[in-house]
Amino acid sequence: QVQLVESGGGLVQAGGSLRLSCAASGLTFSSYAMGWFRQAPGKEREFVAVIRWNGLNTYYADSVKGRFTISRDNAKNTVYLQMNNLKPEDTAVYYCAAQWGYGLGRKATDFGSWGQGTQVTVSS
Repeated sequence: QVQLVESGGGLVQAGGSLRLSCAASGLTFSSYAMGWFRQAPGKEREFVAVIRWNGLNTYYADSVKGRFTISRDNAKNTVYLQMNNLKPEDTAVYYCAAQWGYGLGRKATDFGSWGQGTQVTVSS
């Protein structure tokens, strides 16, 4: 049974930083691309970032490009999202997701497993 557990969320002032972690179990981690999505109140879930199984390719939403960095440690079965220069509009629940295979899809339907989410709140 695949389990994805996010951590690292919290309350931060605008301009601050947070690092989210997602620990995966129940899967062969290096066979999966990993992604981050977020959902703000009253809005649809949106793509944030994705990283290929080997960490060599990444893709970001335009809204976070240059501020967020996705990375992974296959030895620890963990994916990270470093978030810098946070803005109030980054406030959302952030979800980790796993995508089987060697692709780099960016749609929610490309991902088969999801974590429970972690809240990020950015105050102005």
